Amino acid sequence: MKVRKEVKELDPYVPGRSQDEIAEEFGLKKEDIIKLGSNENPWGPSKKAIAAISKELDTINRYPESNLSDLKEEIASYSSVNVDEVIIGGDGADEIIDILAKTFIEAGDEFIVPLPSYMYYEYLFKPYGAIPVYGRWNLEDNTLDLDSVLNAITEKTKMIFLCSPNNPTGALIPQEEIIEVLEETKNSDIIVVVDEAYFEYSLKNNVNLINNYSNVFIMRTMSKVMGLAGMRIGYGLANREMIQYMHRIKPVFSLTKLSYFAALNTLKDKTYIEESIKKGIESREFLFTELSKIASLNVFKSYSNYILVGIKETGFTANKLAKELLKKGVIVRDCTSFKGLDEYWIRISIGTIEEDKRFLAIINDIL
Repeated sequence: MKVRKEVKELDPYVPGRSQDEIAEEFGLKKEDIIKLGSNENPWGPSKKAIAAISKELDTINRYPESNLSDLKEEIASYSSVNVDEVIIGGDGADEIIDILAKTFIEAGDEFIVPLPSYMYYEYLFKPYGAIPVYGRWNLEDNTLDLDSVLNAITEKTKMIFLCSPNNPTGALIPQEEIIEVLEETKNSDIIVVVDEAYFEYSLKNNVNLINNYSNVFIMRTMSKVMGLAGMRIGYGLANREMIQYMHRIKPVFSLTKLSYFAALNTLKDKTYIEESIKKGIESREFLFTELSKIASLNVFKSYSNYILVGIKETGFTANKLAKELLKKGVIVRDCTSFKGLDEYWIRISIGTIEEDKRFLAIINDIL
């Protein structure tokens, strides 16, 4: 079997583990497992989205909408942009990343990612022959090393990924630093991708930059605050010309019929979105305060719906601590697979306050 060189050299992506897997392996009840490993909304989806999906179940023999004009209008309104500045993806933000690669990347092009950050940029870009170049995050104070990004730019650079809040560190990139990168690249063919998957939890965004910079692309998802991780809906925001080119390569029916109705009705449910943000921030701050009381943990301040925790002083590796937690029915993310982190980091997603308290009792008992 002849497999492309880029695919052979690609390490498999390591996703978080599911409740079903853990229940089977450790003999637990699925409903008793606390899932704090995948940055999801623990309160479930909008009831209006569920009702809309139920109503449309008998129409799934028909192809979904292709134009998505009303959904684009809702996203444009939610994001304070024009409708022609919106593109929607049907595999979460991952499809948006893939469309960026298909539209703009040629073999040999370079893309810059500060490490540690979301690793799926690399998994989706490398199969197209793109070459990753790494900047860095300062783990000492959880800030972007801006010079490491600017110094990595060459004539081969085609894209720069800036994740804010950053996954897995939870840090925000100040808009002034994003502007510095945009100023440095505005007269080139370099696209600066600002990944705002978790922006709602930070109460900050960078949409205003679209009006001033033609090379900025803002990427978002409906898998987090909007509680639709299982429906796989992402979207991107950029100037009209960039969006038009991306639509040439985007699959026509990438969004399923049920995903379309779920997204449309969630966006219309303003109360649900507001409550999801409020409860998410409350859970994050509760976890941060309580985890910070454990002397052996290095707990990072976060502006997202997860917290990065250094555990070197506990005597556990991330793999061993994650397994101890799994035995007691708690899923956290072992961050050993994240480039830029060693084997002493875990990432903890928000849960309900009740789940948070159960988790805290368990981890205190283990440590």
